[in-house]
Amino acid sequence: MTDDKDVLRDVWFGRIPTCFTLCQDEITEREAEPYYLLLPRVSYLTLVTDKVKKHFQKVMRQEDISEIWFEYEGTPLKWHYPIGLLFDLLASSSALPWNITVHFKSFPEKDLLHCPSKDAIEAHFMSCMKEADALKHKSQVINEMQKKDHKQLWMGLQNDRFDQFWAINRKLMDYPAEENGFRYIPFRIYQTTTERPFIQKLFRPVAADGQLHTLGDLLKEVCPSAIDPEDGEKKNQVMIHGIEPMLETPLQWLSEHLSYPDNFLHISIIPQPTD
Repeated sequence: MTDDKDVLRDVWFGRIPTCFTLCQDEITEREAEPYYLLLPRVSYLTLVTDKVKKHFQKVMRQEDISEIWFEYEGTPLKWHYPIGLLFDLLASSSALPWNITVHFKSFPEKDLLHCPSKDAIEAHFMSCMKEADALKHKSQVINEMQKKDHKQLWMGLQNDRFDQFWAINRKLMDYPAEENGFRYIPFRIYQTTTERPFIQKLFRPVAADGQLHTLGDLLKEVCPSAIDPEDGEKKNQVMIHGIEPMLETPLQWLSEHLSYPDNFLHISIIPQPTD
């Protein structure tokens, strides 16, 4: 039997082999070699790509460099989405390495937020954590923490330090024994087939009769088309961290073990591969 800490470690240390190539439209002084990196699923693109940026800037003139952005098969990659979510949503059925194109010009203003510094990533990350705790504990846990605890959460993520992060994050995963779970489950459901960025609603982990709600219960209520095919044939995969959890899995367990560091369950609904 896998112990809970092992699950948390496996999630934290999940990596995606990635090949970065410079867009052919960029002007370079010499040929730009591709750059290979194992991307951490739980982090953010703009937090872990300093080496990528330096690698490509070496072959470019200073005046041709503006804000870096990334794209996969024509889709600009949102830096404020965790890397694992981006991969599951857009590339989970493609062969590895994940091929990402790097750009330094023509920033797609309509599709992406600007990321001027790591402070912007930290602000986004802490905002998500606070929203998650508002759902789970009416913000009581995160508000009782000191500024240094918030900093330790951020530094743990930024420096890829599992123990440093979880020493504080475990407090956000606690709940009173008599309650069987959080107040509400922080989750977002993403689909590539709709214009809507994601689905997010209030959903309790425990039913009125005391039964634990499952992943299937959540999907039936907020996104029934994901799991109820009209002709009985499975049309979608429901993915978290690159795996398809069983629909019978209690939502409370998933929230405690498969949430991203921002404390949200990021659930991708993707079309079933045809091959």
